[in-house]
Amino acid sequence: MSAPHLWLRAESKPMEHRSALTPTTAKALMDAGFKITIERSTLRIFDDAEFEKIGAPLVEEGSWRDAPKDAYIIALKELPENDDTPLPHDHIMFAHCYKQQGGWKDVLARWPRGGGILLDLEFLQDESGRRVAAFGFHAGFAGAALAIESWAWQQTHGPEEPLPAVTPYPNEGELISHIKEVVAEGVKKNGGEYPRLLVIGALGRCGSGAVDMARKAGIPEENIIKWDMAETAKGGPFQEIVDSNIFVNCIYLSQPIPPFISPEFMENKDRKLQVICDVSCDTTNPHNPIPVYSINTTFDKPTVPVDVKIGPHCTVISIDHLPTLLPRESSEAFSSALLPSLLQLKDRKNARVWQDAEKLFDEKVAAL
Repeated sequence: MSAPHLWLRAESKPMEHRSALTPTTAKALMDAGFKITIERSTLRIFDDAEFEKIGAPLVEEGSWRDAPKDAYIIALKELPENDDTPLPHDHIMFAHCYKQQGGWKDVLARWPRGGGILLDLEFLQDESGRRVAAFGFHAGFAGAALAIESWAWQQTHGPEEPLPAVTPYPNEGELISHIKEVVAEGVKKNGGEYPRLLVIGALGRCGSGAVDMARKAGIPEENIIKWDMAETAKGGPFQEIVDSNIFVNCIYLSQPIPPFISPEFMENKDRKLQVICDVSCDTTNPHNPIPVYSINTTFDKPTVPVDVKIGPHCTVISIDHLPTLLPRESSEAFSSALLPSLLQLKDRKNARVWQDAEKLFDEKVAAL
């Protein structure tokens, strides 16, 4: 059996600096006999030279379309826009088309039309049903950071002026330092009062990241409200959300649930809620539990206002690739967690994680 060939596709999503493979994991795969090809990228947090240093061959960005048919095309985010050509390769990526997201049929249909297979990273699971690799912690960490920054911005610049563009940080320390600084300024403008921050999904990877960020930002423990399934079991909408200044949603939506808040619930003169960060970002999901906004935001325009007529101004952060705020650390953590499963591609037909992924693909294709 020939060694598997992994072809790292350059990300095309604006501001996406993360990478499915890092120089560390690429070298580990090469040492295990894998063939590795790296597309050049000006976006990726890892310089091309870092991959050259480990001996990985570099090719031009976008050349994956002409890769050998037996190569696995690996990346993180969506394929380039405005392209509906059939896909003959097997792709390892987050395709965002298994939960009936907007346009899911058009995305998914490209693989059966071309004879390729989608092995979706979101649904690679271990024996207990837990994802083998996820960006959850860093998504929650980054989401809480931007939510706290947005709250502080409203205190220091007024509610109507939107939070300006944000850019990735080279490391966690610099992000924490910045957030602590803006929190101090916001608290001073707010009469010395810290915000009340509610995290739903606090026991998961994503929620634990949000709680960790809140603590490192200096928010007092009594102001960090941690909810999980027990607290939401009664079903929403929840008064506790509008009684908080910041709401960070970190749940994994796997089935329809009552909304956490609603447009009607937001029309409350006593509402304290000023910032919502929907880390889960189920914007186009028909069962979105936060149906008070309808678009994803971006790093260059991180907030969108909620249409409310009563109560304070409220904004939503709904960036669907939050971990790229800390691209190097989040990539290293994710790729290291994914590595054991990638090594099993040598015997894919007998590797449960990949067989389950292929079966799920077949099920979703059957629904087209």
